[in-house]
Amino acid sequence: MELRTLRYFVSVAEELHFGRAAARLRMTQPPLSRAIQRLETDLGCALLRRSPGGVALTPAGALLYEEARALLAQAERARARVVAAAGAATVTLGTLADSVEQTGAALAAAFRDRHPGVRVAVREADFADPTAGLRAGLVDVALTRAPFASDGIATHVLGSDPVGVVLRADDPLAGRDQVCLADVADRPWFRFPDGTDPAWQAFWAATSEPERRRPGPVVRTVHECLQSVLWSGSVGLAPLGHALPAGLTVVPLTDAPPSRLVIAWRAERPTPLVRSFVRMAADHYRTRAPARRPPTPAGRGPADPGARVSWAAAFPGRASMGQRVV
Repeated sequence: MELRTLRYFVSVAEELHFGRAAARLRMTQPPLSRAIQRLETDLGCALLRRSPGGVALTPAGALLYEEARALLAQAERARARVVAAAGAATVTLGTLADSVEQTGAALAAAFRDRHPGVRVAVREADFADPTAGLRAGLVDVALTRAPFASDGIATHVLGSDPVGVVLRADDPLAGRDQVCLADVADRPWFRFPDGTDPAWQAFWAATSEPERRRPGPVVRTVHECLQSVLWSGSVGLAPLGHALPAGLTVVPLTDAPPSRLVIAWRAERPTPLVRSFVRMAADHYRTRAPARRPPTPAGRGPADPGARVSWAAAFPGRASMGQRVV
């Protein structure tokens, strides 16, 4: 089993649709279908149950999905260690959900201009790890959303988005200008995989006791969240202002805190390239959307994921924000 084929299979398993998986992989559908068929032939068993509306995992497919995710994660760790040992000029960026789109193409262009010889590798994470690979040592810096356990991780808030409840367009609440949590308290809410960061789970369940919510489907990606609403009628939260598929809408939620877009990095001895990336992201977002950044709550320190980390505290003895890091 080649890693590339396993990546193909994981995409199909997560999208449960060959067309969407092909679009996600930036390839056409026929070679993707042939690759999965060869994999099934190689293993001697069916991995997917196909239908006109999409596909479903067989028991063997569900097992391979978990094993493939573990193998791909191990391969990424091996690659990261080899690159680090070689001393190559590279930065690995972890992203989660809409985080990288929110920073825009200008940040990528600015970083390339500042560091033309540096290779930037991008790793997209799922909801099981809101640090987007940072805690596991798979990435150097992450664009993600707080809150999550911040021990050993420094964060800087780039922006703040109000949240709303994602509903089907034909839902009785869909026509309202706003809703409150009491309006959807009895609905099934989508859930995250076992072992997901408790602070992250509590935020997106809008309660300190997520287990008390009426359980909906377990989801790992934004696409799975949206599809669980469309197909299962479950509800969940999402930042406002983002495009949704046909048949879905988002209604502003009045009694939930905003979602914070953050850049995160390992607090201990960040490299010059990581420091430069963090500063550039902060500068870029400050000039792009200053009104989106919430004020820093009084009395919070760097360990609080909602607090901004001062540059003096985050990078002691280093250059100020106004100095170029090379």
